[in-house]
Amino acid sequence: MTVSKLQARILIVDDDEDDFIITSDLIRSIPSSGFSISWCYSYKEALEQMKHRSCDIYFIDYRLGAKTGLDLLKEAIAAGCEEPVILLTGKGNHDVDMEAMRVGAMDYLVKGELNEEKLERSIRYALERAASVKALRANERKYRNMFEQSKDMVFTAGKDGCFKDVNGATSDLVGYSKDELIQLTIYDLFINKRDQEKFYFFFNERGEVNDMEADLLTKHGEHRICIISASLEKDNNNQDYMQGIVHDITNLKKAEKATLQVEKLAAAGRLVRTLAHEVRNPLNNINLSVEHLRDEIAVGDDSNTFLEIIQRNSSRIGALITELLNSSRPAEMKMEPHILQSIVDESIGQAIDRLTLQGITMKIKYPDQPVIVTVDKEKLKLAFSNILINATEAIHHKHGSISVMIESNDENHSIVISDNGCGISEENISRLFEPYFTSKRNGMGLGLASTLNIIQSNRGSIDVKSELNVGTSFIISFKKTHEVVMKPEEATSDK
Repeated sequence: MTVSKLQARILIVDDDEDDFIITSDLIRSIPSSGFSISWCYSYKEALEQMKHRSCDIYFIDYRLGAKTGLDLLKEAIAAGCEEPVILLTGKGNHDVDMEAMRVGAMDYLVKGELNEEKLERSIRYALERAASVKALRANERKYRNMFEQSKDMVFTAGKDGCFKDVNGATSDLVGYSKDELIQLTIYDLFINKRDQEKFYFFFNERGEVNDMEADLLTKHGEHRICIISASLEKDNNNQDYMQGIVHDITNLKKAEKATLQVEKLAAAGRLVRTLAHEVRNPLNNINLSVEHLRDEIAVGDDSNTFLEIIQRNSSRIGALITELLNSSRPAEMKMEPHILQSIVDESIGQAIDRLTLQGITMKIKYPDQPVIVTVDKEKLKLAFSNILINATEAIHHKHGSISVMIESNDENHSIVISDNGCGISEENISRLFEPYFTSKRNGMGLGLASTLNIIQSNRGSIDVKSELNVGTSFIISFKKTHEVVMKPEEATSDK
């Protein structure tokens, strides 16, 4: 068996030159070795060399004047020294030996017991272990960087779900600081109890959760749609723990929903145009026939009554067809900068009589500064009025309340219209903006479809959150663009 040749740069830190010479001679006499040995007797100079990692291994004497080799070892490690350190002392001391190992020394040798064999074994062990430790630290840094720099929420937790460690993206997603999260469990973030139970079952019964979709609640009350994966692992002490990753798909879901809404409107529009064409042709023939019959029937004839009924209902059918076409046709927009607060105020003014008659309380919260949006004001007023009317119709008790709030963040200006009415079931929310879908007895299901059409034509988005018997919130958002500067007379004209 061939023993590999030992090679290393060695620094001996000893304030006694005779001890240095003895130790260095023993090291040089080690067979099959190639060492570069240097000496340092100054504590300060030794610390600088160790900080700059000038050598591969360090022999440090325990006694270095006013300070000890342990002091030097602690300072060097704190400054980033990763090379192996072997502590030398004049006589054996169990307490010093244990303290040296605890602080980070690779070995502890008594000068009077040194020989070539003992030094070779100590150096070989120190270098091999240092290489392993460096590899482990490199891997740790690599995975730590992956952990910290991930755009997804990455966490470790106890088997009970209590957070132990989280990356920076976690705070961005859920809004809690790391210290706050340590006081919480993963189960505290779930909005729905059913999601909590599902996660608990998969993790505790199967030891893993794979790509589970769930709604999480942030510190600021926002709902985030996420994909969660977690697995049961064991640490170095053979203790079970949870590690997991959470991917935020809220924006993706919103984009999918918006695309689906557009496709539904487009499909409905094609159907309406086809039906309108097929219905209007025979309807025109009916109207022409009625006009022809009127010319032939004498005044006062009872048949005129029936002709009027036919004509009245034909006109109603024609008006319905026109309304259907208007609801499905992309609106022609007149885009101009307006103050959002003024648009909302005028929309409330159009619905104020109905609100007053039903005894509904209005709560309004606007930012102090004007919020400028580039929209078609008249059509947007119609959309807001539709939402306000729906809110009033959803309230069937004497303590009705509707709140209107305008808020802004780095990306959007948003209007939130909330009521404390009957709420909307989860099943109906998914169909809310479908043309001709309605839960009202005499409704046509075109109001919210038209509202969606208007909002999208104004380059906005709309979202709905609702809970049965609690209430509903409509959130209409407009992307921030470059700030529009309005003249004073333009701003006042909107009021």
